[in-house]
Amino acid sequence: MTSLLHLHPSFSKPSLSLLSSSSSLALRQPLSFLPKAPTRPIVIHSTKPLLVKCCFASPSFESGQSGARPVSSLKIAIIGFGNFGQFLAKTLVSQGHKVLAHSRSDYSRAAKKMGVYFFSNPHDLCEQHPEIILLCTSIISTERVLKTLPLQRLKRSTLFVDVLSVKEFARNLLLDVLPSDFDIICSHPMFGPQSAKQSWKDLFFVYEKVRIGNESSRVQRCEQFLGIFQSEGCRTVEMSCQEHDMFAAGSQFMTHTVGRVLDMLGLESTPINTKGYEALLNLVENTCGDSFDLYYGLFLYNKSALEMVERLDLAFDALRNELFGRLHQVVRKQLFEEGEKVKSLHYSSYRNGAASALSSNALRSRDFIPYEFKGKISESVDDSSKLKIAIVGFGNFGQFLAKTLACQGHSVLAYSRTDYRDAAEKLGVSFFSDANDLCEEHPEVVLLCTSILSTEKVLKSMPFQRLKRSTLFVDVLSVKEFPMNLFIQHLPPEFDILCTHPMFGPESGKNGWNGLHFAFDKVRIGHDERRIARCNSFLDIFAREGCQMVEMTCAEHDRHAAGSQFITHTMGRVLEKLELGSTPINTKGYETLLKLVENTSGDSFDLYYGLFMYNVNAMEQLERMDFAFESLKKQLFGRLHGVLRKELFGNSEKLKVLQEKSVMQNGSLSSSTVSVKIS
Repeated sequence: MTSLLHLHPSFSKPSLSLLSSSSSLALRQPLSFLPKAPTRPIVIHSTKPLLVKCCFASPSFESGQSGARPVSSLKIAIIGFGNFGQFLAKTLVSQGHKVLAHSRSDYSRAAKKMGVYFFSNPHDLCEQHPEIILLCTSIISTERVLKTLPLQRLKRSTLFVDVLSVKEFARNLLLDVLPSDFDIICSHPMFGPQSAKQSWKDLFFVYEKVRIGNESSRVQRCEQFLGIFQSEGCRTVEMSCQEHDMFAAGSQFMTHTVGRVLDMLGLESTPINTKGYEALLNLVENTCGDSFDLYYGLFLYNKSALEMVERLDLAFDALRNELFGRLHQVVRKQLFEEGEKVKSLHYSSYRNGAASALSSNALRSRDFIPYEFKGKISESVDDSSKLKIAIVGFGNFGQFLAKTLACQGHSVLAYSRTDYRDAAEKLGVSFFSDANDLCEEHPEVVLLCTSILSTEKVLKSMPFQRLKRSTLFVDVLSVKEFPMNLFIQHLPPEFDILCTHPMFGPESGKNGWNGLHFAFDKVRIGHDERRIARCNSFLDIFAREGCQMVEMTCAEHDRHAAGSQFITHTMGRVLEKLELGSTPINTKGYETLLKLVENTSGDSFDLYYGLFMYNVNAMEQLERMDFAFESLKKQLFGRLHGVLRKELFGNSEKLKVLQEKSVMQNGSLSSSTVSVKIS
């Protein structure tokens, strides 16, 4: 990839020595561009200490029929009455403040519905002498709007407040353009119409009192304005603009970048959304509602933006190379191992002749040991009985399920290649290191909790002949058509088959399974009432825990879930490589990214690779993600190129026009002089 950092205006070029795609050491270096959550309390070194205020420092309020209202209302003029301006106005009006508004577009109807006085002329608005000017313009239009305001028509004590997502830029601009008499607050509500559509409670409001006069009336007005957000339950945080940008600008840019990439993929909800996929859908909803101007402003006025784009691109490439490298190993192993086997058989046949064939026949006869038939089932199985369940694969997920099975009173056995005897004992599970011993216990249900990649090998190694013919086999893999076909191909026809997928794991289900999806397909269940009852009894384990039980075919499941899971895990693993760190002022969207990383990074790479290997659309989805990211970069860099071109050539074109006008004027003057002389 070609680096485009040199296009970013006014910023020094970040070091990209670690970002060279040709360097194998690139991803061994830390990719963190955000402050990590410290292990001890945060200490911010600045002239102003970090101060978190909830509802404790708000000005005095009185109770009325409509709830808490400020003792005296403010006259607030909103400049920029678009989506966000109207969003804030609604709350300001509900609190009893007098709200005025001005915007280039005609929002007079929207303003009238909200009880806001709309002015199409900024002179008329400023002559109303609002106490507070609230700038709700886009980042890239703020300077132009501010310079066109008739500041001379305002009172000299006016308080200016901005709500931009970047703060150092806003602070410097306000100090540069505004008269020294005006008060200044730089603020950032860390939420918007989507993320705060229910309430502002517990959402962050960050501010810095850049310049507030000493008069008690000015101080009181400042506190009264901040009280608007405190009274709504916001977590108000006082910090410098520099500190804000250090914590928030990068995290916001990353959040919006991921949201816009996912939006381009056209993600849709499914009947069996996982928590992780729901988080991605919410992220898209929260970010796609914002204008591209907001996103472009985060890019243009964030010094690390281009470096972040490069790192995100590099992390995606690294993950893709990891997948393709693993795939190459699998294909290579299949190709060369088959070649070695053919070569070995050919050599043995050459030396031993017919003996080789006899040996081969003997081997085949040992592979197909006849199953042990023991007559009819004698044990009754109904909904109220407890089951004897054997878990094959007692790793992280197997232990996670075993805990609930044991708590419900079922008899749980376990087998795994790794010795989990101690973990099993703590859970009240009987552990077997030999699969033959486990099967001789005649479990009613064999629950396969192996990885996708190892399932076939494990299944083929099971001593089926030691199980009862009526045994129910259940899998919990994240893809369903693959295990269904595997079971039908390798299990004896007498065995029952139930393909399931708990759409959660140890992280997403750590606080309970209530409301989480459990998908299942009764692939092959005998007509005997006891078999049907046993199947229902197993499903009841999850229903009792509050799971949303969804019966669908394996093909339907894979159409809905396999793709969404692969995208979720892909994005989670890409972000994991960036080593995102928490901040004291996380937005809801950024919290979503952090939780996504937490939920996916706990799963093994085998699980992720299995989603890639056994998802027929995986390659296409990878390409679509790559295309979406490239398209977004072209949008950003194309717009940036336009800005730079205007700066570079705009002045020269103006100069050329002035020169042409000067030549024309001189020519006209010369002509008139000649005419005078002739006459």
